[in-house]
Amino acid sequence: MTYETIIYRKASGMATITMNRPQAMNAITPDMLGELKTAVLEAGQDQDVKIIVLTGAGKAFCAGVDLKSLGNRKLINGKVGDILDIPARELIQAICSVPKVVIALVNGFCFTGALEIILGCDIVIASEDAKIGDTHAKWSLRPTWGMSARLPRRVGFLKAKELSFTAESISAREAERIGLVNMAVPADGLLTALETMAKKILSNSEQSIVAYKHLYNTNVSLTLEKSLELEFGSEFVISDTEERLAQFRK
Repeated sequence: MTYETIIYRKASGMATITMNRPQAMNAITPDMLGELKTAVLEAGQDQDVKIIVLTGAGKAFCAGVDLKSLGNRKLINGKVGDILDIPARELIQAICSVPKVVIALVNGFCFTGALEIILGCDIVIASEDAKIGDTHAKWSLRPTWGMSARLPRRVGFLKAKELSFTAESISAREAERIGLVNMAVPADGLLTALETMAKKILSNSEQSIVAYKHLYNTNVSLTLEKSLELEFGSEFVISDTEERLAQFRK
């Protein structure tokens, strides 16, 4: 299949899916979300693929939603709307359910929607140069892709609240310390770290790992599901979104 916003490559048992909008720090558009989902599912059905790697082109992993892609659409009560919410949730569900190990290789900036995506991945390896943050509150937005359900389960409720309330980014080393990523490595060692991790995974039973992924994700979802329903189904009055996003409308 031909992709316009991502690059799909396959080698040595790994399918690497690269978000390819470096001029916009790989910011998320509806088209990109659709292509990412298609690529994840394609890799999931490929018998030659054992590991799926998600990364970004250039200096960023992904800067989050490309607000300019929303055009003049008004954001009501801090929601980006179904144009992004539906394909984003479908992508994250694909990542969680595909019977392959999905590794996020965070090579640079990873903000907000991108953070919600890596929270769905099985393993996260980050460059020490990476900055990671949840900036929803900075732009008067609210989470709709699973942040409020998954982030506290990863780092604890106190740390999750701090990250979301302050909207500050943290270093990859700090992310490693609080359990947000598996490891932070020097930028020039990122691919080596990936290869080492992949080699360890590939040496084990593929069927056993598929079983583990299903069990882990099912066990979490026994309570996660209700949290996701709460986030997706709740309504809030957020009236200053347009004011804060005005600079992106120019």
